[in-house]
Amino acid sequence: MKRTGLLALMLAGISLSACGGYAAYATVPPPPLRVERYGAAPGPGYIWVNGYWGYRGNSYVWVPGSWGRPPRGRREWEEGRWERRGGRYYFTRGHWR
Repeated sequence: MKRTGLLALMLAGISLSACGGYAAYATVPPPPLRVERYGAAPGPGYIWVNGYWGYRGNSYVWVPGSWGRPPRGRREWEEGRWERRGGRYYFTRGHWR
């Protein structure tokens, strides 16, 4: 397998595993976003996808960012976000658009 193909496969696995097990809502607001440091892209066409606060159990857990390549026909990453509705905070996952 080519190196770029292996890297893409690893990033996809990390992205999917990072999403699993986190609650869809919380009763307390999330902490401020962290500023992440990252180096050069692993190759042409890669875009940095910022990390986010997931909610597991009764506390927020930082899910670190990673490099990703947009799917064909997509160019931008729309960040995930927490929104307050009533007395709860709901998370909308980030996605390519």
